[in-house]
Amino acid sequence: MRGIDPLTVITTLRYEGDHWRRVAEALDGAEIMRFDSPDAPGFPEALGRADVAILAKDPDERILGAPNLRWIHIDHAGLNRAARPEAFRPGLTVTGSAGRSAPVLAEHAMFFALALAYRYPAFLDAQRAHRWGVPGQDDLRGLYGRTMGILGLGNTGQELALRAKAFGMRVLAYRRTLAPPPPGVDQLFAADDREGLETLLDQSDIVVLVLGLSDKTHHLIGERELDLIGPKGYLVNMARGPVVNEAELVRALQNGRIAGAGLDTFEVEPLPQDSPLWDAPNTLITPHVTPQVPDRTGRSADIICNNIRRFVTGEPLLNRLTRADVYSG
Repeated sequence: MRGIDPLTVITTLRYEGDHWRRVAEALDGAEIMRFDSPDAPGFPEALGRADVAILAKDPDERILGAPNLRWIHIDHAGLNRAARPEAFRPGLTVTGSAGRSAPVLAEHAMFFALALAYRYPAFLDAQRAHRWGVPGQDDLRGLYGRTMGILGLGNTGQELALRAKAFGMRVLAYRRTLAPPPPGVDQLFAADDREGLETLLDQSDIVVLVLGLSDKTHHLIGERELDLIGPKGYLVNMARGPVVNEAELVRALQNGRIAGAGLDTFEVEPLPQDSPLWDAPNTLITPHVTPQVPDRTGRSADIICNNIRRFVTGEPLLNRLTRADVYSG
């Protein structure tokens, strides 16, 4: 792997001040071409010369097909829109900024878990009506001693496991390949063992989706999986909407086949006004938005600078797309 000089880098990052200074210093010795967007004048000509592209948004076919590019970094977490077959051509590596918001994404999942277990919307309605209590309140049970099943053990999944364990929960997790369980995980199941997924769903009181969207995970949660979660279990989706078969989820919620859901992502976004999910029983909705971590841009810059160093020294890059991530949906 050749060094950073005479590397040519094209970027649409809109970093300013110290954030941009850090990236520029990491690229010291390279030719840097900055553009506001891929639609800016001169971008196509610059793209034809670039070895590296560091982008604010997902690349289009033109960028993925640029013959001289050896590395594309996309400054956000979910890369399913970039995970097209052309992203895996020989000589090209595609990475992202996964992990920059993992702590608060894990918090968001715990917010859903707590609000569902405590039936908070019912209590809020009672408060607004100046009514003391809600039916069934004596049967409520907290998170302590219950089981959380986490599908996906990337940055967010690992952060979530620690938080669930801190609440005294039993934590099951599911990932692509079998490996020693990370801190907070009591039992780990692998994707090559279908029965493992079924066991996790059957044993979990709260199932949280924090895995990537790919051809393999599209509609991973359907009718059978929802039935395994069962009428006492909750589903939380912090992944991508199409990981869940939304029509089946609506039926399961309306028929009481699961206890409720916390949803931050949807098959169509914004969620259409006529979607039955808005009025589904025991369903909490947030509009694909999570509070930010302190200095999220700084955390992104950490990842970018680390990957610049790795690219120059020939080390494996962080958050690299693999063929298992291909999504043709």
